[in-house]
Amino acid sequence: MKITSIETTVLSIPYTNGGPPTAFVGGSAWTSLQMLLVRVDTDAGISGWGEPFGHNACAALKATIDTMIAPLCIGREAGNIGELMTALQHSLHLFGRSGLVSYGLSAIDIALWDIAGKQAGLPLYRLLGGAGRTHVPAYASLLRYGDPHLAARNVADALSRGYRAIKLHEIAEPNVRAAREAAGSDIALMLDTNCPWSPGQARTMSERLAPYDLEWLEEPLFPPEDFAALADLRAYAPMKIAAGENASWVGEFKRMFDAEAVDIAQPSVTKVGGVSETRKVLALAEAYNVAVVPHCAYFGPGFLATLHITATLPSETVFERLYMDLEASPYGEATDAVDGLITVPQGPGLGHDPDPRVIERYRTHQATPVTAP
Repeated sequence: MKITSIETTVLSIPYTNGGPPTAFVGGSAWTSLQMLLVRVDTDAGISGWGEPFGHNACAALKATIDTMIAPLCIGREAGNIGELMTALQHSLHLFGRSGLVSYGLSAIDIALWDIAGKQAGLPLYRLLGGAGRTHVPAYASLLRYGDPHLAARNVADALSRGYRAIKLHEIAEPNVRAAREAAGSDIALMLDTNCPWSPGQARTMSERLAPYDLEWLEEPLFPPEDFAALADLRAYAPMKIAAGENASWVGEFKRMFDAEAVDIAQPSVTKVGGVSETRKVLALAEAYNVAVVPHCAYFGPGFLATLHITATLPSETVFERLYMDLEASPYGEATDAVDGLITVPQGPGLGHDPDPRVIERYRTHQATPVTAP
């Protein structure tokens, strides 16, 4: 079963998030959610879907996949996932082991696992050794509001929708205090700060945040790969430390674990190298006795891949669901949480294909598939 074509499509979908446009994640403020869908076609008539970590970088990622990655895949065996991914990493290593190249490879890998599941007639979690969970608990991953009243209001709104765990992206202590007051003492509250602080600042903030009973403090340091400093903070801080969404291959997680830098590892399937590399991270984390809670800040194939991966983890593992309402979703209601639970797809592969009507309505360009010359 050989790869015959790879097509990349950027979607831009308006959303609401209970606050002003999000401006803390690279580039200009988000007025819509951008995602890059990657379809891999085979000569067996089976197609798979993947997604890189995209957002404001979707145009650059599309060019990376179309011009650098896809041409190397055409004519290769779709079923030899490990062999192909290793070959691609070798061929592209001069361009770095992280960033756009790693994100693009992640998308291809996810699509190949989708194909593998469809060929086998099994949902992805079954291929990964999962035991048949039908639902996973979700937490509401709120965006950054920068305002205590908005933080409290959106916490209350998330609770009214059935969530029993909530993650903030605030960096000011008054906003966290307001969120905890709105949540009450029985709700799990996490904090992802997106790498804002020096080691000294992080120590100070961990002390100030101690009264709010955080389940974990996520990515408190810049640069995020300073695992020695992160380990020092972990030894000092009164809450658990989580990190890993910016790690781009299993070797970075090994350095993280060797440094004893985290209590919770958070691989991102759309950044780290797809399902294949995430499997390696899971095995390594088990050997080091480190908990894993995957990162998930997307709504395309990466969402479904993360959902299947989470379904193979201990039942208490929570699934990250960005707290926003999309005008339309490529998977309809499949990305919605109901009473704090998300349904694990039972169809083959990822379990769903994107809705072609949504693709056609929200695409930003006409598609030009990469095929054999």
